Amino acid sequence: GVGETHLFRYPADDDPAVLLRVSADSVVAFSQKCTHLGCVVYFEPTEDRWHCPCHDGNFEATTGAVLSGPPTRRLGRIDVEIRSDGMIWAVGREREG
Repeated sequence: GVGETHLFRYPADDDPAVLLRVSADSVVAFSQKCTHLGCVVYFEPTEDRWHCPCHDGNFEATTGAVLSGPPTRRLGRIDVEIRSDGMIWAVGREREG
């Protein structure tokens, strides 16, 4: 459903990533590592943001942009697409820099 998250690994098995269903036909995905010190972020639906509990960093839900806290870079975005059969595939990731 909308607002639900799904954890996965991308691009490697030790890279935590998270998918968010924004609407019935739209999803976004990000690296789950905070850009500050690499803690794991999680989605706060009531605040519509990604939150890092380690140092209280917050990121915008659909863009990963920094809202507050110590992070200076937005979350690493992962390109995903919904295929015709409803399966969601990670197809690449944003290059840093």
